[in-house]
Amino acid sequence: MKKIDICLSPDLIHQYDLGSTVVVVIDVLRATSSITTGIAHGVRAIRPVETLGECRELKLQGHIGAAERGGKKVGGFDLGNSPFSFMNPELEDTKIAMTTTNGTITLKKSKGALQIIIGSFLNFSALLTYLERLPCNVLLHCAGWKGKINLEDTLFAGAVVFGLKQMFEYASDVPVMAANLYRHYKDNLKSALEDSSHVRRLLDLGLEKDIEFCLKFDAYKVIPVYKGEYITKMKLSDMLL
Repeated sequence: MKKIDICLSPDLIHQYDLGSTVVVVIDVLRATSSITTGIAHGVRAIRPVETLGECRELKLQGHIGAAERGGKKVGGFDLGNSPFSFMNPELEDTKIAMTTTNGTITLKKSKGALQIIIGSFLNFSALLTYLERLPCNVLLHCAGWKGKINLEDTLFAGAVVFGLKQMFEYASDVPVMAANLYRHYKDNLKSALEDSSHVRRLLDLGLEKDIEFCLKFDAYKVIPVYKGEYITKMKLSDMLL
C-alpha cells in the first residue's frame, strides 16, 4: 500500500527517501499561498532561490523580483510575500524570481523527489483530488520557521492526511499526530493559530488580512508544480496518474 508521511521541518528532510515520492511543499503563511495565488492569476513561472543575491541577479536579467525576510518585504524588490501582491494583473505571463525566509529553502531541499508540488489551503481540494489518485508515496514537507517546527504548516499537513481518509498507510506517527490536531481544530482554524509564533509575528506587521486569506479553503483549482528551476501550473502531461 502506498504511504504518506510528514517532514515537520526542512532540517529533517535528510531522514527521508525522496526518489520515489511526491513531495508537497507547505508554507501556508505565506510562500506557498502566494505561489498558488500567482500561478492562479496567470503568472507564467516562479523561480525559487535561496539568497537575496540570486534574486537580485535574476531581477537584473528581467525577472520580477519578490523577496521577504522575517515577514517583511525586502527593499529594492518589486514584491514581498503577500498573496495580494501576486494578484496584480500586470504580473500575467511574467517570470518571478522569489526568495523567502522559509518556503523557498524548503522547495530547494525537496529536490530529488519524483515530483514537487505546492500545497496551501487555497488549493486544498485540487491537491487532495490529485494525491488520492497517485500510485506512489507522498511526503508533506513543512517549511516551519528557520528550521523549527511551526503550528500552521503542521495543521495543514494534518488537514491533508485527514482529508485523504486513510487512503494511504501512515509511514510514521507524525501523520497520526497532525491529523488529530486538525480534527480538533478543523471548525475554527483561526482560533487554533491565534497564539502561534508566526501569526503573532504577522499581526505585529499589520498583516491580519493576509492571515485570513491564507486560511481560506479552495479559492483556486490550480496545482503549481516545481520542475527544473521553475514553478508552473500543472498540466495534464505533468500528472503522475
